[in-house]
Order: sequence, then structure tokens, then C-alpha cells
Amino acid sequence: MTIIKIAKTSENKDVLMYGNKLNRHGIIAGATGTGKTISLKVLTEQFSKAGIPVFLADIKGDLATLAKAGSLEGKVAERVSSMGLEGFTNQAFPVRLWDVFQEKGHPIRATISEMGPLLLSRLLELNETQTGVLNIAFRVADDKKLLLIDMKDLKAMLNDLAENASTYSTQYGNITKQSIGAIQRSLLTLEDQGGDDFFGEPAIDLNDFMQVDQDGKGFINILMAQKLFGSPKLYSTFLLWMLTELFEMLPEVGDLDKPKMIFFFDEAHLLFNDTPKAFIERVEQVVRLIRSKGVGIYFVTQNPVDIPENILGQLGNRIQHALRAYTPKEIKAVKLAATTFRPNPNLDTAAALTELKVGEALISCLNEEGQPEIVERASVIPPESFIGAVDESEYTALINKSPMESKYRTSFDRESAYEILSNKVAQQEIQTEKETTQAETRRIEEYKETPRRSPGRPAKSALEKNVDTVIKTATSTIGREIIRGLFGILKKR
Repeated sequence: MTIIKIAKTSENKDVLMYGNKLNRHGIIAGATGTGKTISLKVLTEQFSKAGIPVFLADIKGDLATLAKAGSLEGKVAERVSSMGLEGFTNQAFPVRLWDVFQEKGHPIRATISEMGPLLLSRLLELNETQTGVLNIAFRVADDKKLLLIDMKDLKAMLNDLAENASTYSTQYGNITKQSIGAIQRSLLTLEDQGGDDFFGEPAIDLNDFMQVDQDGKGFINILMAQKLFGSPKLYSTFLLWMLTELFEMLPEVGDLDKPKMIFFFDEAHLLFNDTPKAFIERVEQVVRLIRSKGVGIYFVTQNPVDIPENILGQLGNRIQHALRAYTPKEIKAVKLAATTFRPNPNLDTAAALTELKVGEALISCLNEEGQPEIVERASVIPPESFIGAVDESEYTALINKSPMESKYRTSFDRESAYEILSNKVAQQEIQTEKETTQAETRRIEEYKETPRRSPGRPAKSALEKNVDTVIKTATSTIGREIIRGLFGILKKR
């Protein structure tokens, strides 16, 4: 059985996590500056050493240091000595960097079709009516076998919906141009936030997140999210999309000796802020069922009350750092947080929550039978990797030495909805021009067949002059439009 040591109590008792219970999810909570990031690093390191791949987001830019060995000096040395950590070794871990904006990591992309209408509606902050229209756009695309890969595909699909609204409404339901206009405006906002970088191909293969290195350590996949975090909706929806994709692609495996993957969701409150009840129910369903697929989810947030109660109840492994309690609201939050633990008769949980030192936490993990242990006050062991920051050259080296760089760096654009619909419009324009040309040709022939005046006739009448002008103008215009249309088609081939 895989057993992981993460902390020690004041009585020198090891706080353990059992590998076959890691898929029962968990939470790391605490106020800013109380040690959440260190706990996150320690858990990540221990999971990696146990051969469990990890995915986490780096919001502050200090987690890439997992790829660099620490040093046994200063506070780390003091903590190792005071805790009696025999065999403690500083070491580096296998790290891969990813970046939606393709700047500080391997590109990470998804297609519009993979995101789906529900998550995309949340991302675009659409109302119920607009969400219905977006659902129709996806349904029409599916029925017509039109691939929705990137932003221009979705825009083309919406344009097609607007131009043929009366036809589609008969089969799929009411489509208003106002709703389509609102969706298009939201897409412009998403583009400004970097949506164009995220949607496209090659789309990420989530199996690449579930790998181990030659030494059997699980790869630590770090999403460089400093810039992404500036768009909270994009950040939280992207992570939720990943969870949903994992849930859909993985088979049922039950409780393994250790999970296939651990997924950390930092700043978890963003997932639930201003979120409709139906959406939260979907998240709850994913959290409840994904553990049977061999995936553990660990939320990182300031206060456990940030997590809806039905989801919080499913988080079996808990690390709670200090909370601040100065206002009546904060005092109430501390009392609520205390109730989320299995009580320890020898510990005043609520009081301890405000007294914990940096690096200390109240910890309760699942035992071998899957039951929550009584809460213990303990000191989290120090990380084995470097504490500090890495410079740009180290980022670059990490990226360039990974096989994921050549796999994902270069994007491609295959034929999809945009190309097919654009070609359809171009063909319609050519057909219209052709019909117009034929009509004008008939008019010319009819004009030529009219009886001619005898030689020496008077100058042309005003009517005849007007006919000549019309013919000359129409012929010139048609020629220009056909050439412009043909060039448009050729450029896409």
C-alpha cells in the first residue's frame, strides 16, 4: 500500500495519507500567508514520488521551482532538525510547463466543440435565451457535420444562423438576431482576453498529463496561470473543462492503490462565484463520480465555506491553515470551518484555527478504512524542492527539453465550419453573379435583335443611350465582382 507522510504532530506522530484514499479528494485552506503554497508543494512532491502525476495552476509564479532541488540550510534545515525528519533529501522533480497564452509553457488548446455549449455559455456569461441560441448553433453544426474548432468557426456558424434564422427556427426553435448579436459581442470580449490562443488545434491530449518519468516519478504539470488568472471566468472554466474531459475519457476503475492523477484547483472560490444552481449541480456530479475514474481533486482556497456544502462533504483529506477572525462575519466563518472536521476531544478546533503558526495546520485525512481521522494540530514537513523563484533561462530550458514542445508548439488550421460556410457563401455569390450575367446577356441579345434604323438615321434617342450605359456599367461591375470572388476562393484552397 502506498503511504505518504505529510506532517508531524507535537507528539512526534506522523500524519499519513493512504494512496488508495487519495482519490477521495481533499482541500487545502487558510488565509493569505499562512502556508497554503508550501502545503501544496509538499503534497505535490509526495504524490510525484509515489508515481502519481499531478496537474496544478501556478498563479503567483513560484511553483516552477519544483523542477529545482532545494538546499538544506536556513529555515529548511531548522525545520528538518526540529521535526526529526530522518532521511530528508533535497531533490528536483519532473516538471512540464503549460500556458494557454503560449508564452511561458507549451501551448495548451481545446476546440470549440470540445468545450461544448454549456461551459462556453458560462465563459461568455450568456443568459438563458442566449444559451438556447448557442445550443442551436452547436446542434446545427453537429447535424451538418461542421467542425467547430476555433473562434472563426463559431462566428461563421452564428452568421449562418442569422442569415437563415427563419429556416432554422422551424426545425430547432426560435432564433433572434438580438441574441446572436449578444453572443457575438461576448465573443469579441473573449478574444480580447486571449480566447483566440486557447481555441484551436492541435488540441491537448489529456493522456499527456498522466505520465511518469524514467525514475517512476509522476510528472508535475504546471499551468502558468499568472496572466490567465487576470480573466477569472476563463481560468475557472478552463479548469472545469479539463475535469469534465477527464471524466468523459477515463474508464471506471474504482479505488486503485494510487490515483491515475491528482488535480489541484487553486482559488477554487472562482468556480462557484455567481454561478447558477444548475451549473453547481454539474460540478458536484463531476466531483462525486470522477473518483471512480481514478482522479483525485484537491481544492485550494482561503476558507472551506467558499466551497458549496454538498461538494465540501465529499472532500475526505483536509489541511486547514490559520484563519483571521476580527469581524463578526470572520468569527462566524471560523466556527463554521471548525465544524467541518471530525472533533478531537483534546483540541479546541475553533480556537486553534486562529492560533496556528505559519506552516502549522489542522489536518484530518482518511484512514485505511476510508473514515476521517480526528483532527490533529501538526507541522507540515518542508518541501524538498527549491523555495524561491526561477529565472527566465530556467523556464526556457524546461520548455525546450520537453517532447511536448514539438508536439504542441505549431498550430494548424484544417477545413472546418468557417471554410465550408465561407465556400458556400462564395459559391452562392458566384451563382448569383452568373445568373445576373446571363440575364444581362439575354437583354443584350434582345437589344441586338431589335430592327435597325436605315443608314443616315438621326442620333440615338435618350432611351437607346441609357440602354448602352446600363450594359457597359453592368458588364464592368460583373467582371470585377467575379474576379474578387474567385480570388477569395483560391486563397482558401
